[in-house]
Amino acid sequence: MCGSGPGPLRTIGSFASCGFRQLVQRAESFQPFPPRRGVVMPDNADHKTISTEPVDTPAHPGVPVQYSVNNIRNTVAPGMRIAAAWSWRIIVVLAATALVVYIIGFMSELTIPIAIALLLSALLTPLKNFLIRKGLGASIAAIVVFVCGLAAGIGLVTLVVRQFISGAKDLSDQVSGGLGKVQDWLVTGPLKISQDQIDSATTSIKNSVVENKDSLTSGALNTATSAGHLITGFVLVLFILFFFLRDGSVIWHWLVGITPAQSRVRLRGAGERAWATLTGYVRATVLVAFVDAVGIGLGLVIVGVPLAVPLTAFVFLSSFIPIIGALLSGIVAVLVALVALGPVQAVIILAVVVAVQQLEGHVLQPILLGRAVSLHPLGVALSIAAGVIAYGITGALLAVPLVACMNAAIKFLAGESRAMSTASTASASSISTVSQPTPAP
Repeated sequence: MCGSGPGPLRTIGSFASCGFRQLVQRAESFQPFPPRRGVVMPDNADHKTISTEPVDTPAHPGVPVQYSVNNIRNTVAPGMRIAAAWSWRIIVVLAATALVVYIIGFMSELTIPIAIALLLSALLTPLKNFLIRKGLGASIAAIVVFVCGLAAGIGLVTLVVRQFISGAKDLSDQVSGGLGKVQDWLVTGPLKISQDQIDSATTSIKNSVVENKDSLTSGALNTATSAGHLITGFVLVLFILFFFLRDGSVIWHWLVGITPAQSRVRLRGAGERAWATLTGYVRATVLVAFVDAVGIGLGLVIVGVPLAVPLTAFVFLSSFIPIIGALLSGIVAVLVALVALGPVQAVIILAVVVAVQQLEGHVLQPILLGRAVSLHPLGVALSIAAGVIAYGITGALLAVPLVACMNAAIKFLAGESRAMSTASTASASSISTVSQPTPAP
């Protein structure tokens, strides 16, 4: 027996251990209808020529004689067999993928910090390698890079927070005047909206806030809880990042070492390709984000939009989400300019955002990210959409590098498979050529 246990457990165990071949063998021995008394169907008989003559059964007279159907496979068309073979394999792959996605989501408080630490490690590892080439030890170089990166991050956050606190009062004062300008433009501008309609919309917004006061309070409590999780995740990211910088190669060799020996070379090559793709992606994304932040930030400073430095930092961070990140942050900058300064300044900021987006889409993305990622824009957009649906903003941030690494690894493994197949074919043809007898003169 290939499985043990009662009922369905026995069937599942038999299928898992014996596979599809045993299932076919059981189907061959299945009798769709009971045979008539005394009718014999030989093992090699054709279904169209079954003997119906009575036979002698001296051992057990009167007992029906059993027969087997050996040609059941011939009753299934070849196309149906191929479709069935592909179908169950696709179902298994989809089930395994769904299980992996579920486990990642269930352990998101651990998997997300690991993924973010990988991105930061891909960004900082070239600097560590540079210090090693200059003569520092691997551990010392990792510590120096880690401390410098942490100091730069803390300094940037401190600058943004201070600028936000100092500009919040000015923003509140400017918002009142800006809203008055927007209201006058809506009434006297081309839209010709009446004052009663504006007052009605304002009253409806106020009533909505009052009616949803409990929801807003619970949302604030959830935000406080999320802030606690965010701090925990930040500490975990720093802890994982340090060991990735110091012992990254050791961890990778250990992971490859626990795989089957015949697969280690291919897995090591696929991992190296994926890591190279991730490193190139992070470098290109940082450069694109820097250009977006500088371009939009200069426009904000020149026009005089309040909170220009925090908005510039927001543009830089949001640009790590390709295609839609800088666009969304630019919309936020336009809205701030609208409520703080008025429609004219908002249109100027909108023109700056559009110009930066054109530069990114037609110059930076094809040259930098195109070489690093090698993904079609549709694939990038679908990856971001799937990441947002699955894990929100974090999914949008991690979707493109994940798909890019998988694409690089799969291409490498597919190329290795084709190379091995070509080598096997060439070897077989050479052997057959050598084994042919030499004709006599």
